[in-house]
Amino acid sequence: MAFKPPAADTRGMAHIQVHRDDISLDSPTLVEGLPGVGLVGKIAADHLVDVYDMEYYASAHCEGLPEIAVYGTDDPAVRPPVRLYADEGRDLLVLQSDAPISPSGAKEFAGCMVSWFEANDATPIYLSGRPAEKDGVPDVYGVSTGDGAAMLEEADVDPPSENGAITGPTGALVHESQRVGLTSIGLIVEADQRFPDPEAARALLQTAISPLADFEVDTDALVEQAEEIGRAKAQLAQQLQENQEESTSARPLGMYQ
Repeated sequence: MAFKPPAADTRGMAHIQVHRDDISLDSPTLVEGLPGVGLVGKIAADHLVDVYDMEYYASAHCEGLPEIAVYGTDDPAVRPPVRLYADEGRDLLVLQSDAPISPSGAKEFAGCMVSWFEANDATPIYLSGRPAEKDGVPDVYGVSTGDGAAMLEEADVDPPSENGAITGPTGALVHESQRVGLTSIGLIVEADQRFPDPEAARALLQTAISPLADFEVDTDALVEQAEEIGRAKAQLAQQLQENQEESTSARPLGMYQ
C-alpha cells in the first residue's frame, strides 16, 4: 500500500476553507457585510444571501474572529461566525458575519481576507455607515483602491463631499486593500447610529451595489420587513453601540486632524 501523508493540521492557522468545489467563479464581485453603524453592511449582505438563495461556499478561520458556533432556525448544523456565500450565475460572493471583529485582531483578519481576495481575483465592495440625521433618501458615496475609481465613475457613484475615515474592521480591510494594490470599492451611506437602518441598506443596494455588480436587486422586502429587521437586529446594534471599536463606521475628519 502506498504511503499517504497525514493531512495538514490547520488548527490555529489563518485560512479560508472552501466547502463547495462544484461552484465555479470567474473574477467575482464580493460584497462585504460586517456589522457597523446602522448595521447597513450586514442588512445588505443578508438580503443578498436571502433574495438569491445563495450557497454556503466558504468559512473564514482568521485571527481576530470569535470562536463561537452559529446556528439558524430549523437547521441543526452549526457554522462559524464569518462565512462566504456564492451565486455562480451572478459571479457573486457575499461575506456574511454574525459577530463583531475584535479591534486587536482587525489587522490580522484583514490580511487573512484580502490575501484570499487577491488569490481568487475577487473585487471587494466594502460597506459602512456614516452617522447622520437623514432627510429623505440617504446619500451614498464611494471611495476606492487600485483601479476602483473608474468603476465608481462608470456606476455614477459620487465621491465624498468631505474628508473622512473608515474605521473598525472594514477600515482595516480597505487599508489592507490599498496597501497591496487590490482594486476595491468602499461605499459609505448616511445611517442611523442608534438603530438598525434597512432604509440605508436599501440605498446602498439600489444606488451603488446594483450598478457596480451589474445586476438588479429586488429591495421591496427591506421596506416591507423594516420593522421586523429592526427588532431582529436591535440587540447586535446595541452591542456595537456599546463597543464602538468593534463597529465599522465612516466618520468625518476635522480640518486639523
